[in-house]
Amino acid sequence: MMALSKRICLPSAIAIGVAIVLVSSALAHEGDESDRKQDTNNQRAPMPAVRTFLMFEGNAEKAMNFYVSLFKGSKIVHVERYGPGQQGAEGSIKKADFTLAGHQMSCIDSPVKHGFTFTPSISLFVDCNSEAELENAYKQLLEGGEALMPLDNYGFSAKFGWIKDRYGVSWQLNLPDR
Repeated sequence: MMALSKRICLPSAIAIGVAIVLVSSALAHEGDESDRKQDTNNQRAPMPAVRTFLMFEGNAEKAMNFYVSLFKGSKIVHVERYGPGQQGAEGSIKKADFTLAGHQMSCIDSPVKHGFTFTPSISLFVDCNSEAELENAYKQLLEGGEALMPLDNYGFSAKFGWIKDRYGVSWQLNLPDR
């Protein structure tokens, strides 16, 4: 399918597989008049924002601060905390918004215990700008985590590694052939 082969470039190219499919699909239909939504002034409505949402059970703030420290162009945008008498632990993250290399992310500390957590089936994919950036991110993300694919040349790029970090989030770190 043509839409899936489009490459979406973000600074340091952080993207989650689901977000890539959604945005690629939206781009594929951009010129399709039947898919356009119009407001009362006959203007095209803005496209929806697609962001990666991470649900933690008590580690949202630590994870967010750690991730923001890894990549240029990253920052914490907004933090809302649970207050006294609210459903979550007081002071924990009710919702936080941040960017990783310009990619919009959100996270929460869920007050509800779920029978699931993160899975490597969905991961954050980062095209690094240099081998030093790749190796630094890999080393830091691997600390307390697990290597799913150690850094190596697997034939599809100059260097690649896949990690499940200490918080359970899966990362694919890539150094594209240049």
